[in-house]
Amino acid sequence: MSKGQGQGFGFGLGKMKELTEALKKAQQVQEGAKRLQEELEQMEIAGEAGGGLVKVILSGNQEPRRVEISPNVLGEGAEVLSDLVTAAMKDAYNRSTATMREKMEELTGGLNLPGL
Repeated sequence: MSKGQGQGFGFGLGKMKELTEALKKAQQVQEGAKRLQEELEQMEIAGEAGGGLVKVILSGNQEPRRVEISPNVLGEGAEVLSDLVTAAMKDAYNRSTATMREKMEELTGGLNLPGL
């Protein structure tokens, strides 16, 4: 009988407890990420241009949903309309990116996971 038997592979009990806690936290994050993905798919985030004359709506995970164009802007010509749609797309993209970032910070916030 050697003195070191029962110690495992150099892991003391304290290290095993830390590892177990880390795994629990990782599982919580994984479950939260799944819920977050479902929540983002249901969200609608609108970007606007021209004071609301053009709106682009994306899901929370940036899938295009629809474009809404006010009849008032149709007489402005293709170039103006194209610029407004592009600006609304950028606005929607920026808003959805900010929303994703906020939700991820909420998810990982109090967990103190190393490397995140």
